[in-house]
Amino acid sequence: MPTVVLILATLTSGLVAGVYAFYAHTVMPGLGRSGDRTFVAAFQALDRAIVNPWFLGTGFLGAPVLTGVAALLHLDEGARVVLVWIVVAFLLDLVTVGITVRVNVPANDRLKAAGNVDTIDLRAVRTEFDERRWVRWNLVRVVLSVGAFAALAWSLVLAGRLG
Repeated sequence: MPTVVLILATLTSGLVAGVYAFYAHTVMPGLGRSGDRTFVAAFQALDRAIVNPWFLGTGFLGAPVLTGVAALLHLDEGARVVLVWIVVAFLLDLVTVGITVRVNVPANDRLKAAGNVDTIDLRAVRTEFDERRWVRWNLVRVVLSVGAFAALAWSLVLAGRLG
């Protein structure tokens, strides 16, 4: 069971890292090149779509929860070398969740709450969103989540050596 949970933690961690990376290298650069109307409408639609059980369960919350469970399942003395890397991943996941909750989600929520693109001041809404800040913090999320994924992948290697 510890190995299965560790595999699931690694998979969910990789999924969430992939989402953050996709936003960093494709979504935000693409939206950044668009006009205000397209930016606001597209980002509102994307944000409404990503808040769903699939993403929340298999990535955003699934990664830290499964990583925490994996840590608990590797507390025995013989697995300490594996536990260290799981804990590193868990801490990186927690920081990533903190950034998301404190920086990215509030900006997303302000943009969604602005209203219909036909009735709002698009330039003002886009300016208040603060793309540059959102993108910078998303890049931090990419680095941290890829680090968590790498730490979990390495913990799988170490667990395999112990097994």
